[in-house]
Amino acid sequence: MEYNEIGRTGIKVSQLCFGSLTMGPLQKNLPLREGADLIRRAAEQGVNFIDTADLYDTYPYISEVLNEYPDMIVSSKSYAYDQRTAEDTLNRSLKGIGRDYIDFFLLHEQEGSLTLKGHWEAIEYLGKCKEKGLVRGIGISTHYVAGVKAAALIPEIDIIHPIINYRGLGIVDGTLEDMEQAISLAWHNGKGIYAMKALGGGHLIPHLHKAFDYILNFPYVDSIAVGMQRIEEVETNVKIFNGKALSKEDLESLMDYKRKLFIQDWCTGCARCVRRCQQEALSIGEDQMAQVDPKKCILCGYCGTVCRELAIKVI
Repeated sequence: MEYNEIGRTGIKVSQLCFGSLTMGPLQKNLPLREGADLIRRAAEQGVNFIDTADLYDTYPYISEVLNEYPDMIVSSKSYAYDQRTAEDTLNRSLKGIGRDYIDFFLLHEQEGSLTLKGHWEAIEYLGKCKEKGLVRGIGISTHYVAGVKAAALIPEIDIIHPIINYRGLGIVDGTLEDMEQAISLAWHNGKGIYAMKALGGGHLIPHLHKAFDYILNFPYVDSIAVGMQRIEEVETNVKIFNGKALSKEDLESLMDYKRKLFIQDWCTGCARCVRRCQQEALSIGEDQMAQVDPKKCILCGYCGTVCRELAIKVI
């Protein structure tokens, strides 16, 4: 497994980052032991970096594995916008993983300079926590080119977690070339970059080799978060990142496993999910129920968090 220093943090992370969203309650909702075993298997093969978020509710899985791999690098995210919300979500992360520090703490889904300005009190608070050793790096996650560009110019930000894949799927406000240029700017400004959605939420699995060839050869990324919810995915992804050839069985296992956003028939058509979706993948149909455009949906599952009827699930 290749390891890279992420930005100027002095912290070395594995090129493959374990994305924990897909194993948690928003998607597969694995039993604790089964989920922990996935992370443990990745750690056994050299993966030392895991991505989570306050929203994902995957801290219990991570805590289990940190007992055996206490030096694993953990990055979490929250929608904090002021000192109180930053303090609450940071404390929840520390309690959740069972450590007195977290490596990286990011502001989730930042859109650009105005969003960051509106959340500046949270960044200032996290800066104080960094001085105390509670946080080792501060950052943002974003689906926006403008978010990357804004963060690239802010000295207080150490880490950027942007969406990027060879098709440009999920980029809200520009082209793939725009995002590449923004990430290059950030990387040259010393920001640590770990990418998300290299497989486009699963849409690019049929083009697996092309998708991974692109992101592994993109020079301005220190690590790549890949969502994993099965042992087969862990094994296959580790092989790819170690430059090993995949067997026919490896490829068949990935190709035969398809996920989708499922909307239950008790949906009330309230449209909260429509307003929540940054990808504009949801709408209200003639039957007054939510409907999804699978070509736009990146299977993040965030829409499900605002559904009061619990009618949305990634399956």
